[in-house]
Amino acid sequence: MTTEVTSPRAKRNLLPRIAFGGVAGPLIGLVLLCIAFSFASQYFLSIRNALNVLDQVTVLGILAIGMTMVIIIGGIDLSVGSVLALSMMSMGWLERMAGLPLPLAMVLGVLTGAACGLVSGCLITFARLPAFIATLAIMSVARGLANLLTDGRQIVGYPDWFTNLATVRHLGFFSVTVTVFVVLMIVAGIFLRYRATGRNLFAIGGNPEVARLAGIDVRRYTILTYVVSGALAGVAAVTLAARLDSSQPSAGLGIELDTIAAVVIGGASLVGGVGSIAGTLIGVLIIGVLRNGLNLVGVSPFFQMVVIGAVIALAVTFDTMSRERK
Repeated sequence: MTTEVTSPRAKRNLLPRIAFGGVAGPLIGLVLLCIAFSFASQYFLSIRNALNVLDQVTVLGILAIGMTMVIIIGGIDLSVGSVLALSMMSMGWLERMAGLPLPLAMVLGVLTGAACGLVSGCLITFARLPAFIATLAIMSVARGLANLLTDGRQIVGYPDWFTNLATVRHLGFFSVTVTVFVVLMIVAGIFLRYRATGRNLFAIGGNPEVARLAGIDVRRYTILTYVVSGALAGVAAVTLAARLDSSQPSAGLGIELDTIAAVVIGGASLVGGVGSIAGTLIGVLIIGVLRNGLNLVGVSPFFQMVVIGAVIALAVTFDTMSRERK
């Protein structure tokens, strides 16, 4: 009889693989994209364009952090775009119609997103609806409420200090909104790598029943994960409102697809249990670089949708083949 013993070195290397592993492929893809676009456009490889890409992916990146955690537990959140719109309109309505100070309205806008996530989590855990159906329902309800608040009209004209959060680059590099995005990425990465609660998400995604038998409160973790996803949609709403200098009920249409794509391209598995913040960041940058580079070379926005769809299909195919080999 042989006993398999895991070496201390293997144990030390296991955790980084869980939280940050599997990013080599997406990273190589990102580098190849940058090389290709640098030859296709003389404007691509410049500090100004790189900063533009960061500005453009900030909202998508913030949403993708929450989506990463949702996909890790084996879920899906189709409502993030609509929740973003509802949070944005709530913030604008509270500031403009209710007369609340804008900072307080910003906080309440984020809490609106968290509340939507709470409803999604409760529908999944207590009503036992599939995550696809529960978040699809919230997507419709949130979009409807976003339009009802102002009868479909946008709210424009925020204070200069608010729009400066997204437009003014401090030290010539990063705006406040980009800084918030980077900080959230770092915090989320540390959470998944070093905190037991973060590692529990992988256990739930791997096998919920085994996780429950191991003493993990699967229901509570599921609800909290969707609350975090909703709250981050609220943060993304504030970010987008600052960038547009307006709140629009049509904001975020279709962005849930880009968000899921970024997470999957970054190496997360749609069956759960696999994913990383580092991979998600690379996936977000791949989508941002694709859109930016295709715009620079004059490719039609309609064809860009075809390219993004093809990249998603390739990423999912690669994920499926990898799991079959394992």
